[in-house]
Amino acid sequence: MAYQNTTLEPVYVYEVPVRLWHWINAFSILVLCITGYLIGSPPPSIGGEATYAFLMGYIRFFHFAAGYIFAVGMIFRVYWGLVGNHHAREIFLPPFWSFTWWKGMIYHVGWYFFMVKESKKYLGHNPLALFAMFIFVLLSFFMLFTGFALYAEGMGMDSWQYALFGWVIPYLGQSQDVHTWHHLGMWAIIVFVMIHVYIAIREDIMSRQTLISTMINGHRTFKDTREN
Repeated sequence: MAYQNTTLEPVYVYEVPVRLWHWINAFSILVLCITGYLIGSPPPSIGGEATYAFLMGYIRFFHFAAGYIFAVGMIFRVYWGLVGNHHAREIFLPPFWSFTWWKGMIYHVGWYFFMVKESKKYLGHNPLALFAMFIFVLLSFFMLFTGFALYAEGMGMDSWQYALFGWVIPYLGQSQDVHTWHHLGMWAIIVFVMIHVYIAIREDIMSRQTLISTMINGHRTFKDTREN
């Protein structure tokens, strides 16, 4: 719902668990992308006995550890989407049935491409940002399923990872296919993060409403009193 701003008083939007998830998730993604890239494109070999350096072992360890943190964070985020406020659950179920929402999404495409002069104000995500976050949620679960499927190969057929995710590899073809899809998913997340950071900074400056600080203190502040 568009917020017709008539006050400069901050409005509490994002609860503490949502904000913690956001920043822990961001750190996990950073570690996952760096280590994932190095796993796909290993650095040059190091002289001496490999067991003393254990470089790739450490890279894989940090990748797996960040993967578990990412997984636990997503499980918790789904839980908080059920028990939190309206803004905690909106990224899981965009109002695809709403003509007004689609109209707002098209409007914000024009806003981000400098085709309109004013950004409409929203307490939570605007329609286009909400759609992008929904895609991010789907992509995150895709990365978790493919990642744990590949991890299950090393853990063995008697592991709980294989019991839960072993079906993914034959469903997508073979192990190398899953590796390829997982790697492409990494690049999709990198592109999402780049756009996400750009839009957050741009909105904070040009739309006269706080975005970055909102994910720190939870409060959205509108910097003007004009109606949209």
